[in-house]
Amino acid sequence: MKPIALPLIDGTLAAHRLSDPPEFITLDPGEAAAAPRIFYSAAHVVAQPLIDNDPWLDGAIDWDATLKFRDYLYGLGLGVAEAMDTAQRGMGLDWPGALELSRRSLSHAADVGPNSLIACGAGTDHLSPADVFTIDDIIGAYEMQCAAIEDAGGRVILMASRALAAVADGPQEYGRVYDRILSQLRQPAILHWLGEMFDPALRGYWGEQDDDAAMQVAVDIITRNQANVDGIKISLLSAEKEIAMRRQLPDSVRMYTGDDFNYPQLIAGDERGFSHALLGIFAAIAPAASAALKALHEDKLDLFFEILDPTLPLARHMFCAPTRFYKTGVVFLAYLNGHQDHFLMLGGQQSARSAIHLAELLRLADAAGVLLDPELACHRAALVLSTMGVEQG
Repeated sequence: MKPIALPLIDGTLAAHRLSDPPEFITLDPGEAAAAPRIFYSAAHVVAQPLIDNDPWLDGAIDWDATLKFRDYLYGLGLGVAEAMDTAQRGMGLDWPGALELSRRSLSHAADVGPNSLIACGAGTDHLSPADVFTIDDIIGAYEMQCAAIEDAGGRVILMASRALAAVADGPQEYGRVYDRILSQLRQPAILHWLGEMFDPALRGYWGEQDDDAAMQVAVDIITRNQANVDGIKISLLSAEKEIAMRRQLPDSVRMYTGDDFNYPQLIAGDERGFSHALLGIFAAIAPAASAALKALHEDKLDLFFEILDPTLPLARHMFCAPTRFYKTGVVFLAYLNGHQDHFLMLGGQQSARSAIHLAELLRLADAAGVLLDPELACHRAALVLSTMGVEQG
């Protein structure tokens, strides 16, 4: 295969020849129910390119391609975390779009069959940031979105609320909101604590600036509502904080790692417990994630690390600051791997990362063995980079 010229940090070009990917032995969908961990992949959406709209303002989704990508995840024994931040929630995907996505995806999952694990994000993002809210407004917003998801047959992922972070006067108001919402749900929910590195508007969530103090607020809320809580996903990019919180959770409540920097060790666990997973990186490394879960299923811990450890440099690069732009890397790899026919995103977010960033992403994806067809990936990467000033010889 012909090498591709990739830009380096100093602006020079270096030739890189992609290698053949490993043959991952992936999980059969029928094995997923008996696997020792639950793996949700937070899935992206595919933008519709051939439509006359304002791409920064009007998000048009290619539903066929979007649902086809979910088929791919289900076929690997992975679950789908729908309408989350990976789907550009709040960064191109508004609540009406998220609801339509959730309804379509839930209906599609039902057609796929009982092995299609899915949960959907509900929040308060239909509230306008220009308005002034009360706690009752926020409760009403959560109630409306949760009811819409449950009416469509979905399990709720209770997303962190920018509005609540803006107006709550201390931890007691978080408790009031979460106690009310959790008490009304038909199925136990997954809570979502998204750190400020993913969304600066969520700084000081749970009413505390210090993460340890915030953690205690969240644990107290979970403990008194544990019958209505399936688990909590935390995305603080700190293995130490996740482990500390995991050890404080009631036995019936799962920890879902959202740590895209340290997931192998957190999933493997220690003598005092382990984390399940709800990760954006799994959309980009799905075959490796599936093969790693199969290795755990077969009690092959060494193989689990052998598969996942090479994906860590890729994940840490993809989620580097500004972390909220990681979705660009997810979609770039989806394009390189043939899951969509273009590198366009809702809100024009394909422009959120530089040519040098994308070039390094290609190198690291190659090293991780997650480029399904290296020749296709090389061709498509060259097309993207040429639009960014990187011409091939």
